[in-house]
Formats: sequence, structure tokens, C-alpha cells
Amino acid sequence: MIEYIGVLIMIGLAAAIAAGIVGASYVLGNRTQAKVKLSPYECGMVSRGPARTRMTIRYYIVAMLFLVFDLEILFLYPWAVTAKHLGLFGFGEMVVFMAILFIGYLYVWKKGALEWE
Repeated sequence: MIEYIGVLIMIGLAAAIAAGIVGASYVLGNRTQAKVKLSPYECGMVSRGPARTRMTIRYYIVAMLFLVFDLEILFLYPWAVTAKHLGLFGFGEMVVFMAILFIGYLYVWKKGALEWE
């Protein structure tokens, strides 16, 4: 357990610094109460209607497609780091992966799932 004493000291120090910063902000911060400051922030626009409205399925489809393509592009980073060691085989595998990704993108585009109406 003696090996972990440095880690525990660092965690304690980080917690103390965080608590000190939050405490200093609370003590030294300006506390002006105004109607504008107490209203919910809505990108500078006045909100209309209830917050819980039905969303079209297109919203969720676009969100899911974004996540899928974003996570697939995330696989490029480890490949880029080890590309020199993988050689030509690794390059070929990435070309196949990107081709499949591009075909999926074209399919989604052709189906009109990326169109926002």
C-alpha cells in the first residue's frame, strides 16, 4: 500500500484545489439577482411552448447516423498511430474499411436520411 501514497496525496491535493477554487468563487463572486439572469438560457431566444414536445423520427435518425459515422471515423486514429508498423496490409485493410464506410454513406444519402425538411 505504500506505493499508492503518492497517488492518494495527488488526489487529495487535486480535491483541495478544486474545493478552494469553488469556495473562492462563492465567497468572492458577484451575486446580482436579475430577472434576465434567473430565466432559463435558450440561445438568446424567448422560449415558446412546452419544453416536452414530440420530435419527428428524422431527428433521431440523423442523430444516430451522426453517432455511427463519428464512431467509425474514430477508428482511424489507432490506425494512423500504427500505420508504419502495419505496412501494406494495414493500408489495404483501412482502404476496405473506408470503402465500406463510404458505401454506407452513399446509401444513407441516396435514401434521403440526411435531408432535413
